Amino acid sequence: MLLMMRLSVGLCEPYDGRGTRQGIYPHSVATNRSARLADSHTLIGMAPAQREPKVVVLGGGSWGTTVASICARRGPTLQWVRSQETADDINDKHRNTKYLGNEVELAHTLKATTDFSEAAECADVIVMGVPSHGFRGVLTELARELRPWVPVVSLVKGLEQGTNYRMSQIVNEVLPGHPAGILAGPNIAREVAEGYAAAAVLAMPDQSLAANLGKLFRTRRFRTYTTDDVVGVEMAGALKNVYAIAVGMGYSLGIGENTRAMVIARALREMSKLGEAMGGHRDTFAGLAGMGDLIVTCTSQRSRNRHVGEQLGSGKSIEEIISSMNQVAEGVKAASVIMEFADKYGISMPIAREVDGVVNHGSTVEQAYRGLAAEKPGHEVHGSGF
Repeated sequence: MLLMMRLSVGLCEPYDGRGTRQGIYPHSVATNRSARLADSHTLIGMAPAQREPKVVVLGGGSWGTTVASICARRGPTLQWVRSQETADDINDKHRNTKYLGNEVELAHTLKATTDFSEAAECADVIVMGVPSHGFRGVLTELARELRPWVPVVSLVKGLEQGTNYRMSQIVNEVLPGHPAGILAGPNIAREVAEGYAAAAVLAMPDQSLAANLGKLFRTRRFRTYTTDDVVGVEMAGALKNVYAIAVGMGYSLGIGENTRAMVIARALREMSKLGEAMGGHRDTFAGLAGMGDLIVTCTSQRSRNRHVGEQLGSGKSIEEIISSMNQVAEGVKAASVIMEFADKYGISMPIAREVDGVVNHGSTVEQAYRGLAAEKPGHEVHGSGF
C-alpha cells in the first residue's frame, strides 16, 4: 500500500480542512515496499503530499489526549483508547473526563476508536502515549498492522525495567526501519490542554524529518523545537521524575525554599553527568527537556512524581501510593534503573541513590535527607558528592 495513496473510508478518510501542505514523507518512500525499507535509514528531500498526514495517537491518558487534541487542530488525527466509555466521551462530548476533567474541551475534529487495527492501518505518524511498562506490548501488536517507515514519536518519560531500554531503543528493536523519536518538555498536561502557553522539543535523528513532524505538534500556544539528541531528551525525561520524588519528599519534611533550590540544582548536575556519559548533549540538559521539565515536575502541585514523594513523607508505602493513583508515576520504576546506570558508568548520584533507597529498599524520607546532608561538598561542577 503506497504511503501517498488516499486513505480508506470512515475515520480514515482524507482531511479536507485547509488544503494541501508540505508532506512529511520523502518522495522515495512512495514506491514499493522494498524501496521504502531501503530508504528508511537515509531520508532525502521532502515532497508535497496529496493530503494531510494522518496522526494516530495510541493511549488515552491525560498527555496522550492533550497531544491528540493539539494534532487534531493541525490535521486529521485519530486516538486509540482501550475504553469505549472514553472513546464515546471524546467523540460525543469532546472531553476526556477521566483524565482531564469536564472543563477541558478537546478539538472537535479529534476522533477516537477502540479498534486497534483501524488505528494502525490509518497511521502516517504514530504517537505513543502508553506508559513504559506497556510500551513494548503495544508496539508488538502494532508491528503486525503498521506500514513500513511510518515514524514513531514517543511521549513517554521513562525506561523499560528488565532491559533498561529507552523507548526509542524499543522502537528500533520491535519496528526496525521506522524513524523513532520523542516529544518532551515542561508539559503539565492539564495546563497545556487548558490553553496555557508551553513548549516542547521533538528529538529525531533526522532533522529534516523532525522539522516536518514538528509542524504537526505546533500551535499558537504550543511551541515545538527540534533536536537530534534523542538520547539526551529521553534520559532527561526519565531522570527528572526521580528527582521530583526527592523534592516531593522535601515538601513533606517542610524544607525551605533555599533547600529546595539546592536539591533541584544538584539534581540537574546529576542528570547532566549521567546523560552526557550515555551520549547525550550537555546543552540538552540546560534546555526544555532538562532544566525546564525538571523545574515544573519538581514544583507543580499537579506533578505525579512530586505527589509520590510527598505521600512517602506522610508515611504511606509505595504500594499504597501507586494503588491510589489513576496514572503512572514513571519515577517509581526509573529509580532502580538509574542506579544501575550510575554503577555502569561509575557516576556518583547521591540524590537518585536516596530516592531509590526509599522507593525500593525500605529507607525513610528522613533518612534520605540525612544521607544527603552527610555528603561532603566538593567542586560544584567536577565534584562527585551532593
